[in-house]
Amino acid sequence: MAAPPASADAPRLPPPPAAAGDGPHRPAERSETACEDRGSARTVSSGGGHHRPGGLWSSSNAESLDRLLPPVGTGRSPRKRTTSQCKSEPPLLRTSKRTIYTAGRPPWYNEHGTQSKEAFAIGLGGGSASGKTTVARMIIEALDVPWVVLLSMDSFYKVLTTQQQEQAAHNNFNFDHPDAFDFDLIVSTLKKLKQGKSVKVPVYDFTTHSRKKDWKTLYGANVIIFEGIMAFADKTLLELLDMKIFVDTDSDIRLVRRLRRDISERGRDIEGVIKQYNKFVKPAFDQYIQPTMRVADIVVPWGSGNTVAIDLIVQHMHSQLEERKLRWDMAALASAHQCHPLPRTLSVLKSTPQVRGMHTIIRDKETSRDEFIFYSKRLMRLLIEHALSFLPFQDCVVQTPQGQDYAGKCYAGKQITGVSILRAGETMEPALRAVCKDVRIGTILIQTNQLTGEPELHYLRLPKDISDDHVILMDCTVSTGAAAMMAVRVLLDHDVPEDKIFLLSLLMAEMGVHSVAYAFPRVRIITTAVDKRVNDLFRIIPGIGEADPGLTSGAPGPGGPESPPQGPASCRR
Repeated sequence: MAAPPASADAPRLPPPPAAAGDGPHRPAERSETACEDRGSARTVSSGGGHHRPGGLWSSSNAESLDRLLPPVGTGRSPRKRTTSQCKSEPPLLRTSKRTIYTAGRPPWYNEHGTQSKEAFAIGLGGGSASGKTTVARMIIEALDVPWVVLLSMDSFYKVLTTQQQEQAAHNNFNFDHPDAFDFDLIVSTLKKLKQGKSVKVPVYDFTTHSRKKDWKTLYGANVIIFEGIMAFADKTLLELLDMKIFVDTDSDIRLVRRLRRDISERGRDIEGVIKQYNKFVKPAFDQYIQPTMRVADIVVPWGSGNTVAIDLIVQHMHSQLEERKLRWDMAALASAHQCHPLPRTLSVLKSTPQVRGMHTIIRDKETSRDEFIFYSKRLMRLLIEHALSFLPFQDCVVQTPQGQDYAGKCYAGKQITGVSILRAGETMEPALRAVCKDVRIGTILIQTNQLTGEPELHYLRLPKDISDDHVILMDCTVSTGAAAMMAVRVLLDHDVPEDKIFLLSLLMAEMGVHSVAYAFPRVRIITTAVDKRVNDLFRIIPGIGEADPGLTSGAPGPGGPESPPQGPASCRR
């Protein structure tokens, strides 16, 4: 079957300049390296390509590939990947320029706490081993955007029936047919990611041909890259993709890559791979995959070797992202709630002479380091005790040692979890541990990008089943509320109900209070004091000294809570 021509809307980018050894019979290119692709160990996957004379394989001409294949039976156990997700895979993409965190929150929430623009979704289609994931990584590296999600179609195989399980065990089930994929789940997952919501992605076990019990959590991002052999096979899915790229790599090269992978990593023999190719892979490519080239916006010949095509794609994406202006509007955040009364969800610790005296000490620039630490800790302890009074309690009756009943109160929730916004938030952890026995602690690291002014999530560690808990979110100071809003978004993405989140801060600015309360009206905000103003550098005025981990292991440094970044931790806003 001849390859259908690409439509007028799908320009075919020029192939890369020929180099020594290039051509239809050149050695195989480097195989795809992403975990999502390496992790796939399905019995058969798509292949095929342009079918020139000699493109139909038999055992005789397969022998000519021996020099391209790794030796078999060398005594070393073959490496096998059996799931669609790598268990040890960190949520990172390490490129030559930077490390990109792929499980972060998108930084473009507006002053209302909602997403201002949808993410830019790219679809990468093509046969198996065509270089889709490698092209995706090259685009990511050249694009240099902070938040990226890679979504692999290999995770969305349908759950097989008993009869289909038996067919798959004997290599008689066609995993390269559109009916093998759960397109409803793919569409719903991509829709949520584009809206900035977190999603649960199945982990497919290709050994048992079933989904594993534990699913993987992904978060929305600036750019979503969805890659798979059937990426363009569903009409609804196509409507969600802002750019469609078909990676067109020669069938000979793709088959060689497949042979190398299945023999070296999965312990299979050449005859078995060729048999699967002829029975399922090549017919599926001809019938279902190659025709989708017509709907692609761009066709990239020779995959990852075509750097000219990738540069053109990146230029176009830069213009698209610029038009969307995915930026945190700090000016809008600062002016949105001026002159408004303080929200009812705010609770300020009663300003007794004792509390006022401690504030006087920690605000005095002449205060010694030891005194600052001591009185800050005292205030934090009072703040935590005050916050616990807002937890739900119910009536209960206990019996005293004297045998008498006592009508009291007991906590009506399941568990209390503390989450500190690093770095300053962790200074409040000792006070929480002192009054809540066996409390669980999570951490969130949010830094401000000094070039764009956007808050960015760089690290997160939350306890399991946090959605059932009352969460005490701790940050030592809150000025604009940007970091606090992002932290609340993270908790909401982990299914923590909004009315179960308590934001605690030693000192807050009115702007930060309004921003958080307006975006999340059911979050309880608790602090020891609220200052009126924030200066041009978003420091609280009059403010206090800098609260950093010195409160737990040393002392705070000079400056304010919004000091410039030092080392891995950055100022928060």
